[in-house]
Amino acid sequence: MDDPAMGMVCGFLDGTIISVEGGYRVLQHPKPARVFDRIADARWFLAVSFCDACPAPAGILNHEGKLSFQNEAALTVGETAFLPLELRKAVFDTCLTLSPGESTTSTIHPSQPLVQVWGLEIDPRYGRIAIIRTLTPAIQN
Repeated sequence: MDDPAMGMVCGFLDGTIISVEGGYRVLQHPKPARVFDRIADARWFLAVSFCDACPAPAGILNHEGKLSFQNEAALTVGETAFLPLELRKAVFDTCLTLSPGESTTSTIHPSQPLVQVWGLEIDPRYGRIAIIRTLTPAIQN
């Protein structure tokens, strides 16, 4: 690190955040010069990008049981088909038991596909969020 303004480098989901003079830069951002004022904004960008890159339905569930973000695949199947309202509290409660960076897989309901759940701290002002990604079963030969 030859740049004296660069003080911190951290990985988050599938990305890298670097502190620079005036804020935080995400290496995977399509505009390399983009600087976020707060690290929470950089983390949010990476969480949305992570979900958006999933080919299967994926989204971000907040503590109020609302999907703060859904990718195109989740929008295609529909918000409640992706994650029914009555199952959201159980899914969110699952994320509360996970350590940072840890995920779990489960079938949240027999009629629902297998999902992977992460519990993440994006912004301390709002608490933990859950990233939910539908896992497609492996093709059997």
